[in-house]
Amino acid sequence: MASIHQNLSEITGIVPYSANKQIVVIVSEWNEDITSELLNGALAELKKHSVAEKNIVVETVPGCFELPFAANVAIAKRKPDAVICLGCVIKGETPHFDYVCQAATQGILQVGLTTKIPVIFGVLTVNTLEQAKERAGGKYGNKGVEAAATALKMTKFTDK
Repeated sequence: MASIHQNLSEITGIVPYSANKQIVVIVSEWNEDITSELLNGALAELKKHSVAEKNIVVETVPGCFELPFAANVAIAKRKPDAVICLGCVIKGETPHFDYVCQAATQGILQVGLTTKIPVIFGVLTVNTLEQAKERAGGKYGNKGVEAAATALKMTKFTDK
């Protein structure tokens, strides 16, 4: 959905009325200036679509590597309708970026496939801080908004 030609916050398609949906948002503390903006965007989008504040749980983890584990535990403990994983990994001079991005991507995918609960990848994987800012409320919108809308859209596959 993201590109240099599209605002992440321009949601297409129908986002279902979601007052009774239980949503867990897990946010990385690493790059907190960016992830706090992603969280604000996600929370605003959930509220926009009538998710009750009491049905939104926010948990923090140290970094993106820990997102899959936290999502797995949250699903086991809370039985939510969806989990949103938010984070930001900025490329540095070492291959650490590649390992963290790969682990977070594959881990989040695996948790969703294993639990059959939508686990949404709201992690920015960027080359620079400027690119992160552009995607966390800047000129390309807010990836947190996109992640929240995606989570609500995906709940149709698990409606009871």
